[in-house]
Amino acid sequence: MPSKSVLEAKQAVVAELTERLKSSVVGVVVNYKGINVEDDTKLRKELRENNVKYTVVKNSLLKRATQEVGLEGLDSVLEGTTALATSDDDYTAAARILANYAKTKDFFEIKAGYMDGAVVDLDTIDHLAKLPTRDVLLANVLGAFQAPIASFARAVQAIVDKGGVEACEPAEKAEEAAEAPAEETAEAPVEAPAEEAKSEETAE
Repeated sequence: MPSKSVLEAKQAVVAELTERLKSSVVGVVVNYKGINVEDDTKLRKELRENNVKYTVVKNSLLKRATQEVGLEGLDSVLEGTTALATSDDDYTAAARILANYAKTKDFFEIKAGYMDGAVVDLDTIDHLAKLPTRDVLLANVLGAFQAPIASFARAVQAIVDKGGVEACEPAEKAEEAAEAPAEETAEAPVEAPAEEAKSEETAE
C-alpha cells in the first residue's frame, strides 16, 4: 500500500493537471516514445517560446484529471508513453509545432486532443495545425478593419480642418437660408399695386 506522502503527491499532481485542463483552451496528447534528448530539448524550447506547456505525464494520473473535467473521451489513448501539451490562449501553436515534428519522426505520434473543454478528433487537430500563427491571424483581422477605419479617420480630419462640427453647422444653415427666400418668391402670387386696382374699378 502506498505511503501517505506518495498518495498526497499523486493527489497534488492530479489537482495540478485538473486545473491545467480547465484553464487551457486547447490540449494535445502525444506518444513521445523514441525521442532522443537533443530532439526533446529542441521541441520543448520551441513549445516554451510559443507559451505551450509540455510535460510527460502518467496515464493513470491524467485519466483521473480528465474524469474531473469531463474529458473521459481521452481515456482510450492514455496508454504507453504520454506527454501533454496545453495552451491557455493560443489555439494553434501546440497542434502546429507537434504536427510538424511528427511529420519528421515516425515514432512520434499525436494521440488525441481537446479544445474548449471538448474532445476533438485527429482531423480537427490537423486543421488547427494548418492555421496561421496567432500573430498572423491578428494581423489579418486588423487588416480587414483597416480600410473602414482609414475612411472614418479621413472624414473626422475633414471636419477638424473646417473648425469642428460646430463650425460646419452655420455654413449649412446659411445655405438653407439662402435657398428658402428664392423658393418662397417663386411660389407667392403677384398682387397688383393699389392705384392700378382703383383705376380698374373707376373704369367699370
